[in-house]
Amino acid sequence: MTTPAASTADTQLRRSAEALHAHELDALAQEDTRARPAQWRLSPQAVVTYLMGGRTKSGVEISPKYIGNRRLIETAVATLATDRALLILGVPGTAKSWVSEHLAAAISGSSEMIVQCTAGTDENQIRYGWNYALLLAKGPSREAMVATPLMRAMEAGRIVRFEELTRMPSDVQDTLITVLSEKLMPIPEINDSIHATRGFNMIATANARDKGVNELSSALKRRFNVVVLPLPADLNEEVKIVTKRVGEIGGGLELPKIAPADQEIMRIVTVFRELRDGQTLDGRLKLKSPSGSLSTAEAIAVTIGAWAEAGHFGSGVVDAQSMAANLVGAIVKDPVQDKVVLQEYLETVVRERKPWADLYGAIREVM
Repeated sequence: MTTPAASTADTQLRRSAEALHAHELDALAQEDTRARPAQWRLSPQAVVTYLMGGRTKSGVEISPKYIGNRRLIETAVATLATDRALLILGVPGTAKSWVSEHLAAAISGSSEMIVQCTAGTDENQIRYGWNYALLLAKGPSREAMVATPLMRAMEAGRIVRFEELTRMPSDVQDTLITVLSEKLMPIPEINDSIHATRGFNMIATANARDKGVNELSSALKRRFNVVVLPLPADLNEEVKIVTKRVGEIGGGLELPKIAPADQEIMRIVTVFRELRDGQTLDGRLKLKSPSGSLSTAEAIAVTIGAWAEAGHFGSGVVDAQSMAANLVGAIVKDPVQDKVVLQEYLETVVRERKPWADLYGAIREVM
């Protein structure tokens, strides 16, 4: 007896924002009577509601996708409603890619027109490529061209995303200047151009903390409106973000059911904030900071790792034992420098906190 084949959505490891939150987007679209820019699925006001959360008139709950300053999201959405591109800046882990994805999903209905920038990204991956079999057989033609996400977005009037723009070599970055200023892409091989359709725009993300970053030229910077996403303002806000994202990711991965881990998340975030800021939360003790960023995203990853370990190999409860190795892995990026930083933190801070005795012992065991 055969079993029905699982749907594509059921077997995907990670679903896109527009698929995961389709019911929210549909509910907002049905009640959205305000003016929409060309090709937008929602009005700017509804896009902000989708990002920040709220409730529709019919009672559909819209979950918040970004926890932070509403004005920043309003500025980002207003920028995309003009002909200026949007550059989202922030240190690693400030939800730049997350915000970029959800903006594209709400505006264009698709967040998958994306270019992941790396040191190896070249102009052909940005502008267009060629089907070399057709190129050799028929010569340069539209038929022989291979469309990139940028080219498809220009033709369809949608949002294209460039993740980690500053990872790309500076000379390759500058290939975007003509697209952003003239809204066209020249194709000299066939003496033609691709003109952007109304609704086309670009969201780029970048940070200046990672190694290997290539500065944007002043000419390219002028083509973007910049929105800077800050780190969470305080401990409670960061804990709230981590708790929410851990629940969403853990559910999507179908991890084993475990008891709520609010207290352990509080400890993870406390460790990260103290090491990141170079001082204890009360400001009484100065600390050395490790080489890594210890971002909110890494705190989420540590908690997910601890959840998987507790669910599969532990007692079903996130505890010091399941957290320890994940914490060490996140903090100790440099095996010499960062290990010294962590050891000092253990002896001067963790050891002195009596309720953290279990965490002190567990980390010492795996170091």
